[in-house]
Amino acid sequence: MEKINHSLSSSVFLAATLTVLPNRSQFFLYESVSLSCGQQGNSSDWTVKRNISPEITEDCPRPTDRRNESHCFIDDIYPLDTGVYWCESAAGKCSNTVNITVTGGSVILESPVLPEMEGDDVTLRCRNRTTSSSSLTTDFYKDQLFIGSSSTGNITIHSVSKSDEGLYRCHISGAGGSPGSWLTVRARHPEAPQSSLTHILLPVAGVCLLLAVVMLFFFWRHRKGKNDVSYTDVTITQNVQPHRIRDVDAAPTFYSAVKPGCT
Repeated sequence: MEKINHSLSSSVFLAATLTVLPNRSQFFLYESVSLSCGQQGNSSDWTVKRNISPEITEDCPRPTDRRNESHCFIDDIYPLDTGVYWCESAAGKCSNTVNITVTGGSVILESPVLPEMEGDDVTLRCRNRTTSSSSLTTDFYKDQLFIGSSSTGNITIHSVSKSDEGLYRCHISGAGGSPGSWLTVRARHPEAPQSSLTHILLPVAGVCLLLAVVMLFFFWRHRKGKNDVSYTDVTITQNVQPHRIRDVDAAPTFYSAVKPGCT
C-alpha cells in the first residue's frame, strides 16, 4: 500500500499509541490481527478508528464479547480492511497512524509498524505464504530501485537515517512480489553541544577568582601590620577591680529546650 498522507498524523498530542499484533503492517487474506491503544492514562477513553476509503471513516470492529472500544480485533481480515488505523479520544486527540495492507497474494514484506529511531538497525523480512523463502532468492527494492538480494529472505539496514525512509517491496523468485510498505525513521534529539564561550569563560573566571584571593590576602597582611602594637608603647598601671552591683536575692536562671509547635 502506498504511503497515505492522513491529516491525523500531524497531531502534536500523542497521549496514546496504537499497537498491532502481530507486529507488522502487511497481512495475508484470512489472517487475524489485533489493534489496541497504549496504556497511557485511561485507555478506555480511546477508540480505535480506521479510514478504509476516502469516504469511509469508522470505528474499528471489536470483539462481540467485549465493550472495550480501545481494542479492535479482526478475525478474518480481507483486502477491504486495507487502510489507515489510529486511536482517537472523545476530546478529539489522536495517536500515531498505522497503514494496514491486506493482500490475496502469496508474498508479504514484514517491516516495522512504528517509526524506527535514527541510528538503529532495521531488518526487513520477505515472507512466502506457501513455501519457505529461505530456500529462494529474494530481491528487495526501495522506491522501485533494486537495493540487494538475499538467500535468507531477510535484509538488514544498518544505522538507519532519514535518507532510508521510503517505500520498500520484495520479490521472491517463482512466488511473486509483495505490496509496498513505507518505512519511517524518527530523528534522535541531538544533545545540546557545549558552547565554545563556556570553555573560555570558565578558565578566565578561575584566574580572576585566584587573583582576588591573593589580593585579599596581601590586603589583610598589610592591615594586620598596621594594627600590631609594640610592647614599648604599653604603660602598665595598677590593676583596679571595677565596682560591681550584685543582687544577692537574685535566683539562678535555667533555660530549657522549647519544643516547636508542630508535629
